[in-house]
Amino acid sequence: MAVAAGEGMARWFLWLIFASSAIRRVLANAEGDALFTLKTNLDDPNNVLQSWDAALVNPCTWFHVTCSSENRVTRVDLGNAQLSGTLVPELSLLTDLQYLELYSNRISGSIPSELGNLSNLVSLDLYLNNITGGIPDSLAQLQKLRFLRLNNNHISGPIPVSLTNIGTLQVLDLSTNNLRGDIPTNGSFARFTPISFQNNSLNAIAPSPSSPLSPPSSSKQGTSATSIGAIAGSVAVGAAMLFAAPAIGFVWWRRRRQQEYFFDVPAEEDPEVHLGQLKRFSLRELQVATDNFSNKNILGKGGFGKVYKGRLADGSLVAVKRLKEERTPGGELQFQTEIEMISMAVHRNLLRLRGFCMTPTERLLVYPFMANGSVASCLRDRPPSQPPLDWSIRPRVALGAARGLSYLHDHCDPKIIHRDVKAANILLDEEFEAVVGDFGLAKLMDYKDTHVTTAVRGTIGHIAPEYLSTGKSSEKTDVFGYGIMLLELITGQRAFDLARLANDDDVMLLDWVRGLLREKKLEILVDPDLQNSYVDAEVESLIQVALLCTRGTPMERPKMSEVVRMLEGDGLAERWEEWQKVELVRQDKPLHVNNSWIVDSTDNLHPDELTGPR
Repeated sequence: MAVAAGEGMARWFLWLIFASSAIRRVLANAEGDALFTLKTNLDDPNNVLQSWDAALVNPCTWFHVTCSSENRVTRVDLGNAQLSGTLVPELSLLTDLQYLELYSNRISGSIPSELGNLSNLVSLDLYLNNITGGIPDSLAQLQKLRFLRLNNNHISGPIPVSLTNIGTLQVLDLSTNNLRGDIPTNGSFARFTPISFQNNSLNAIAPSPSSPLSPPSSSKQGTSATSIGAIAGSVAVGAAMLFAAPAIGFVWWRRRRQQEYFFDVPAEEDPEVHLGQLKRFSLRELQVATDNFSNKNILGKGGFGKVYKGRLADGSLVAVKRLKEERTPGGELQFQTEIEMISMAVHRNLLRLRGFCMTPTERLLVYPFMANGSVASCLRDRPPSQPPLDWSIRPRVALGAARGLSYLHDHCDPKIIHRDVKAANILLDEEFEAVVGDFGLAKLMDYKDTHVTTAVRGTIGHIAPEYLSTGKSSEKTDVFGYGIMLLELITGQRAFDLARLANDDDVMLLDWVRGLLREKKLEILVDPDLQNSYVDAEVESLIQVALLCTRGTPMERPKMSEVVRMLEGDGLAERWEEWQKVELVRQDKPLHVNNSWIVDSTDNLHPDELTGPR
């Protein structure tokens, strides 16, 4: 009897497994059918959708489609694909969809109201298309939506007031359409500025009668009052023009002189307009702040451009990064989108973006000025009168930088990969708190690309081996760079230094450190500027973390969140011991830090073993 019951239970369990797998196949079929319906409605001159084959049951095998571990479609990436045609209501069957990216195509027709059923949608990007019709009221049902970009289309009608109920909305762009009526100012819309609605036939509702930036009221008034207002306005304008003519002439002459060197923002763009918490500066404002980008105000130079110290009209000090890059048609919108993303990363250990400037020939980013410069400048480029970076500060800097990177990797959506972690990009405020700078610039500088770039960005000596060999970066690329930064912090040395050749030493800092550890020369490894004023146990811990972070393959390196815990004293000993057991079996060349045996994880490995699992 018990045997029969057991067999029955087993059959029921097998049936349950079969049923669940059958359900998954049905769902995959439904999602595949929905996407194939979209394909049939689109003209695809470049065969971007070639892999979308109706005979393949699972759409997760198709290019430009991302799925969850449950084989449910979560992302469709078809931006900049030169597609034309129309959207289809069947997209509403992708119930787990989070990102629908169809920007910068030639898609026409209206937005299907059925998209309001995509309850998990986080980002709807349909900008730079030929979409007509109105904004469906049903989009108000998307209560997880954070990014709604419908700009640069031909969308008409009013803005549904119901959209203001989307409390999660962080980025909104409805500009450059044919929208009419009033701009809602309640709910989530209260946080958005006129730049989100410009180039439409919309009426802004003044926040208060006393506001100097409030536009004229759109309410209807009597004919007599309107006529009197018009006459009074004409008289006032005439008087103002009479007295202002000399000033206008002077401004025109000054601008003619400026145009020999710069293109300023167009006159109709108000430099006081803010994008979220970002201010859009005029180029003239930053010229004045930096003394016309004088060489004497250069704070530093790097792969992304030069950084200038500046003082704004309110007296505050800023660092102005003048990006060097190729201009691309239509790049302004994507540049603006990317800086919006960067500005959303807010953490005490991340450098806050204060504002930006964008003209036909210039891209500039404005940051708060960091009083103590960078870790690199404190270690190696300080004036003789400045004392060396005290050891008590260095472990705190290591922990602060780790916390900032962990936030970028684990708390930003989408995650931000730095791609150039080094001592020069870890800044120090007036309290010597570590602040990670230049994050997001790798993506920002690649805004002309549709997807992740294969061009390697970074600084020699800091670049992970798999990134060099494949051009593909990940958060573990940052972990490797962070490990090298820790070695810079400990040794005071550069990550790559040809001067070490004079002593027959390795030019790569990582190899130099490993060599000293094999020879049990820990005292030579520590920055001589400290004059032996450091804590042995803390040095040993930082070296262990650095070596764990710079292991040969990405999967062997810890996550930045794990690095934070290890620096806080949780789990380093266990992680270190675990690695030693594996490496001592694999290697016969132990390295030595005090009483701890460590080994080199990349010696005796073939080059292809650096790019994947062993």
